[in-house]
Amino acid sequence: MPPRSPRPRPRPGPRPRSRRPVIRPRWGLRVATTLSVLVLGSGAIGHALMTSLGTGISRVDPFRDMKNRPEAGHGMNLLLVGTDGRDRITQEEKEKYRLGGAPCYCTDTIMLVHISRDRDRASVVSLPRDSYAEAPAHIDRISGKQHRAHPVKLNAAYAEGGPALTVETVERMTKVKIDHYLEVDFTSFMKTVDAIGGVEVCTTQPMNDEYTGLSLTAGAHHLDGGEALQYVRSRHVDGASDLGRMQRQQRFVAALIKKVTASGVVLNPVKFRQVTSAMLSSVRADKGFGTDEMLALARAMRGFSAASSEFTSVPIGAMGPIKGVGSAVQWDQAKAQKLFRMIREDKPLALNRTKKTKAKLVDVSPQQIRVQVYNGTREDGLGRKVDTALRSTGFDTTRAPLNDSGAELKRTVVSYDPRWDRSARSLATALNGCALRPVPGQGRTLKVTAGTDFRGVVPVRAQDVYQGEFGAVTGDQVVCS
Repeated sequence: MPPRSPRPRPRPGPRPRSRRPVIRPRWGLRVATTLSVLVLGSGAIGHALMTSLGTGISRVDPFRDMKNRPEAGHGMNLLLVGTDGRDRITQEEKEKYRLGGAPCYCTDTIMLVHISRDRDRASVVSLPRDSYAEAPAHIDRISGKQHRAHPVKLNAAYAEGGPALTVETVERMTKVKIDHYLEVDFTSFMKTVDAIGGVEVCTTQPMNDEYTGLSLTAGAHHLDGGEALQYVRSRHVDGASDLGRMQRQQRFVAALIKKVTASGVVLNPVKFRQVTSAMLSSVRADKGFGTDEMLALARAMRGFSAASSEFTSVPIGAMGPIKGVGSAVQWDQAKAQKLFRMIREDKPLALNRTKKTKAKLVDVSPQQIRVQVYNGTREDGLGRKVDTALRSTGFDTTRAPLNDSGAELKRTVVSYDPRWDRSARSLATALNGCALRPVPGQGRTLKVTAGTDFRGVVPVRAQDVYQGEFGAVTGDQVVCS
């Protein structure tokens, strides 16, 4: 009797996906974001590829000889900085994107990225480059002279002492221990954005900055690498200066993550190598952030999306000239200490971390718009229905709708004081098809008189969404719907 053929072993079924969603470190404007979504997501591609790419990273040792460091908290903390290096940018690009002049060799953008212990959240805190800081005693990296501890702007720490002094200064200011350091410049930023095919950003107002050459109309725009650099560098488009620029950088990072995670870059070895090689060509990282560390993060971060991230800026107390430093930003120490304590304790910063529904972009946040609803029809309960619908979309309604004494109204009307015209337009977007009626002297509260044409409320959201004590927002709240 012939021997039986061995039974084929059943193929193992698909492994259950980890419950730990991918978290992605991103920093205001640099490709350090991609280092979290692209490089860290490379576990699906293989150790060999990562090793070959890792050899192209320039290494620094920002932790050498550091003493009296903060105690380690929960999770991982990365300091992501962007410098104004432009040595490899062509003359044509310098002229087109207004990148002339000598670089200051200082940090153009500084972000502290916290990756939660269970790898389900990335918290990104922007640190204003003009923050008032105390630089510890150090040796000047250019002159070699010994400096005593002295006050500086935060971005000057890099110019005087490089990555090591930057890390030490940030640790002393935040009491957060930095585990890894990542640094990129203008060149890697532009190349990476081009490699992924550009990024979409949205704005409710025109943006024009004669210093960077940025010129955007209100609406959605697809930016290539050079245009994206103009967008994240611009600080003269409104009165918010550097603080407004930090918010735009955060929105851009969220849009960058959305593009990378939605386009399947990390699952396409050819595209992955192309994008990662472009970014790594000019990135610098600490010696301890190698292939094994990247892959370890990747294994827990494959489900990352823009919603997995949250952004905020360190709370500001005062701004103005300081003797020996110049015009600087001073932190609100009480709020800043609480913020960084939450980072150390691995707590989320944003409220309502729920999936965002698609919503139209408006100029004023619904939460800032006070509304009184009137029923302009004979339909019982319509006023209460409209009030509830507006309140559920975020509008600050009185919760006490009234009946209008006039004739039955066919078209819904929004009455408003012309001083609150931006709020009126935002409310009108939610009440698609309504009429706008200016009423000088009406005051802050907008009046909605519901007509028989009412069919519901369109979800809306503001470009700048603020939540919680620290104004933290999740990435999915600030990208184009």
